[in-house]
Amino acid sequence: MSKRDYYDVLGVAKGASAEEIKKAYRKLAIKYHPDKNPDDKSAEDKFKEAAEAYEVLSSPEKKQRYDQFGHAGVGGAAGGGYGGGGMNMEDIFSQFGDIFGGGGGSPFDSFFGGGQSRGGRRVTKGSNLRIKVKLTLEEIANGAEKKIKVNKQVSCKTCDGTGAKDKGSVSTCKTCGGAGSVRRVTNTILGQMQTTATCPTCHGSGQQITAKCGSCHGDGTVRGEETISINIPAGVSEGMQLSMAGKGNAAPNGGVPGDLIILIEETPHETLKREGNNVVYDLHVSIPEAALGASVEVPTIDGKAKIKIEPGTQSGKLLRLKGKGIPEVNSYHRGDQIIHVNIWTPKALNSEERALLEKLRESPNFKPQPGKNDKSFFDKMKEYFE
Repeated sequence: MSKRDYYDVLGVAKGASAEEIKKAYRKLAIKYHPDKNPDDKSAEDKFKEAAEAYEVLSSPEKKQRYDQFGHAGVGGAAGGGYGGGGMNMEDIFSQFGDIFGGGGGSPFDSFFGGGQSRGGRRVTKGSNLRIKVKLTLEEIANGAEKKIKVNKQVSCKTCDGTGAKDKGSVSTCKTCGGAGSVRRVTNTILGQMQTTATCPTCHGSGQQITAKCGSCHGDGTVRGEETISINIPAGVSEGMQLSMAGKGNAAPNGGVPGDLIILIEETPHETLKREGNNVVYDLHVSIPEAALGASVEVPTIDGKAKIKIEPGTQSGKLLRLKGKGIPEVNSYHRGDQIIHVNIWTPKALNSEERALLEKLRESPNFKPQPGKNDKSFFDKMKEYFE
């Protein structure tokens, strides 16, 4: 199922300001919040969808990639594993809890005087990882699946990431009662002011560990290696970044893992050169082939292709193979292959060849006859790429 446009999800225009985007998200988040819509799967899906859209559009870097490449620019087209699509409720409450004000808890606490909600506890997030993935021109044109071994912080298997020696070593924080936050009342000249802050004892987790795990020493994470399968969409380009949610470093004490940022690098092709979504190939033909015409093979991304050289072809002529270039990201449109014809001149001649060319040189047909309206090579290239 294809994703909805993020601007449509939030109900804002493409040129909306950061404040307008934030305001639109807050309105939807309150409307579809799980505390207001218990056991409503449709509302929960809309709540997650709004959070995913806000995660991208609230980040200037992600928003720029999304505006240019659509969902594929933020990883939305690669098997559902990229971007905000992997966010769960803990992700949303930990990352965007402050959108409601207060300490990151449920916005309905202040409305209904409620106690502790699922969003009241602070959930730590692991750090992001960055890796480079090299792709050939063929892989870029067709898309690719890469299996990469990543050395990173992983959840401790001994304690399941809790950091505790055993279940009996974990207790509810006595300072905040498990809420993860404490409320303070301050007297001011305007009266009493109530604020909510992260619990200083448990640092927002709502729990205390009395005996630490011997393997991770209470951190909940250890150094390890994970093999990650990355689906690269067709049409990516040098310098583009994709993101896999939850595939970065594990977070301490069972928090939310960070993201894996994939930087795309293009490996130069032996004979083809990429120009945007088009591919350029320099074809060299002999003087007889150019004068008499010929059928020649040229390399393409998809293999060999035969093309016809018309009699009298001039050096610098550009030929086009439709649809033999690079596809656009998240689109069915594909660029072309442009063939630049070059006339190859031999450097060494035997006596027989020299005599033949001397004779041909005197022929009127072998004297240059430039047309008045001939366009330069650069003008022709500009026309093809436009």
